[in-house]
Amino acid sequence: MKLASFATLFVAFMIMPLFSLQAQDIKANDIVGLWLTQDKDSHVEIYKEGDKYFGKIVWLKDPNDDKTGKPKLDDKNPDPALQSRPVLGLNLLKDFVFDDDEWNDGKIYDPKSGKTYSCYMEFPDSDNKNRLKIRGYVGISLLGRTVYWTRVQK
Repeated sequence: MKLASFATLFVAFMIMPLFSLQAQDIKANDIVGLWLTQDKDSHVEIYKEGDKYFGKIVWLKDPNDDKTGKPKLDDKNPDPALQSRPVLGLNLLKDFVFDDDEWNDGKIYDPKSGKTYSCYMEFPDSDNKNRLKIRGYVGISLLGRTVYWTRVQK
């Protein structure tokens, strides 16, 4: 009897990690989708490639430059070779890895300033997958800025 109880307990402990890995994978992909930025002037599509997460601008409220009428360019970029690329389609989020309950080790690019920051992302309320906290920083996360994005419902 004791052997049967021990065997049942052993099997339960052996398969338990399989369920937690499956739940983690589902949670990791909760970030995938379309997001409205805090300024409500663009949509960013977050997607997964391999085991990393990326995000690109897929919609702009004002896609054209007010002065020229032509598409807005990445003219604040410190690299002159990149200043002629359009903002629409620009990759803002790069190389994020899911770790427990947040996406970290990534970079975020701000086309309004031309600066790139270290960054992590998380859901501030684990029950609400429609609000995303994004923290860009220099050096340590205490030296940075937080914005909140809202999921675009289809």
